[in-house]
Amino acid sequence: MLISLTETFIPSITAIGGSLTITALVSLLPLVFFFVALGAFSLPTHWCAAGALIIALLVSILGFNMPLSMAGMSAVEGAAFGLIPIIYIVVMAVWLYNLTDRSGRAKDVQAVFSAVGKGDMRIQGLLIGYAFCGLLEGLAGFGAPVAIACTMMWALGLHPIRAAIAVMVGNALNVGFGAMAIPVTTVAKLGGDDAALVGATMGRITPILLSVVPFLMLFILDGWRGIKEGWLAALVAWVGMGTGVYLTSNFLSYELAAVVGSLLSFALLTLLLRFWTLATPEEFRSPQPTESLSGSRVALGLLPYWLVVIVFAVAKLWKLGVDIPATLSATDIKFTWPALSGVLGMDGQPNASVTFTLPWLSSPGTMLLLTGVVVAFVYSRKSSGGRFNLPFKQGMRTLLSTVYNLRIAILTICLVMALAYVMNFSGQTVAIGAWLAATGAAFAFLSPFLGGIGTAVTGSATSAGALFGNLQATAAQTADLPARLLLGVNEVGGGIGKIVSPQNLAIAAGAVKSEGSESEILRKAAPYSLTLLVLLGLITVLASNGILGFLIAS
Repeated sequence: MLISLTETFIPSITAIGGSLTITALVSLLPLVFFFVALGAFSLPTHWCAAGALIIALLVSILGFNMPLSMAGMSAVEGAAFGLIPIIYIVVMAVWLYNLTDRSGRAKDVQAVFSAVGKGDMRIQGLLIGYAFCGLLEGLAGFGAPVAIACTMMWALGLHPIRAAIAVMVGNALNVGFGAMAIPVTTVAKLGGDDAALVGATMGRITPILLSVVPFLMLFILDGWRGIKEGWLAALVAWVGMGTGVYLTSNFLSYELAAVVGSLLSFALLTLLLRFWTLATPEEFRSPQPTESLSGSRVALGLLPYWLVVIVFAVAKLWKLGVDIPATLSATDIKFTWPALSGVLGMDGQPNASVTFTLPWLSSPGTMLLLTGVVVAFVYSRKSSGGRFNLPFKQGMRTLLSTVYNLRIAILTICLVMALAYVMNFSGQTVAIGAWLAATGAAFAFLSPFLGGIGTAVTGSATSAGALFGNLQATAAQTADLPARLLLGVNEVGGGIGKIVSPQNLAIAAGAVKSEGSESEILRKAAPYSLTLLVLLGLITVLASNGILGFLIAS
């Protein structure tokens, strides 16, 4: 029965037939439709998302008795969140690359990475897709790292689909520590635990899984040959990342785990390449520059990338004299989304997600916009004797063409986020989670999958923590499992689930100029996501039984 706007809506995990199982299975229908339509039938991603959204709306209205107006406005708020901050970030990230391309400096960027990576595009892939992408994830998150790293990988000359998958897999385990570890803080708060100890637990588990990621990236790019020839680089990249994540999360600050780990990985890999050279197949050899590059050309070619790191670092870390992160956050505009004030959480308390936050100044998209304007201005003034001519007006017009070229990706992301919000507000996502949590002791293995589902649906590990933090803690108490462990693997699993998130698929496909390839990316990326989740599930079981009990921080 539909209720008026003046009344409230409280979702129920037994809304359909009074059964948790039936409610959960029906709630899975939108996701099943999306992934089957995309993966099995290769339908255009935006049509898959639109169909899944319609099914979710029908389930919410007919199954969960959610008022039509509330269901509809949930979709509208989700689409708005898709525009800001997600699409805002993606557009600006792709624009940054387009500035280097239109100016002609993209070849200089290729030459720099070729020199650092000894002319081997596979090793350059590790530098960009593993270390540099992880650094951006630790500082910014919210889709920016994947978008930027994918464009850079594609620009090197790597196969676009392989490049996209390699970046998605390479970045997955940094997602839980992304954006200054907001996912860790969120899940700990809602799970009633100490964020530092949850972060430390994640910092002990993550390096184990990180040990396989660089090798997987080499396999994605070049099969077994890539592993055979590049194994030493992969090993060193892991040692740097794993050591940095562990030491930082356990002895320094969990907020900086991804940042320090990525910097150490980049540094060690760069050091290795000064003394070690691998045999490079012709198809993975970077085009050799026909001339030596001056210091100014190197600096200008890399300007978008080193400048964005500086901007993000200042915006997220600078607290000397002026607390810049707090100052920027204070400018956020927050308001309750129309017609949704009556949507409550499962506990009958106000649902925080109905408050829409417009981060017009604190968004990573604004930081990328600022970086892009500076880059366009500098490029218009520094043309290297007219060789790299890009007038400022043309640079700004490039932004408009970027938006136009990404129009299908923009539509897809809006539809995907609308789907996520409808499923979340109606209770469909939580019903799925509660169904998995009801498995008792077996939930130790399934717990990471719950986080993975949360991020796959929402595109955000923070949202996965917000959705399932309390549920993980409650399930842990019921099944006599370590709550801290389950909270941690919820976020680690959430990062792994992002590999197959529809939002992430659209971002990656757009970044490598391959809109419409989402189904191919999904089919090829899904096995890596599933494999990593299974490994994490096994680690969770062993840790919960005391065999690997040292992984739980105390």
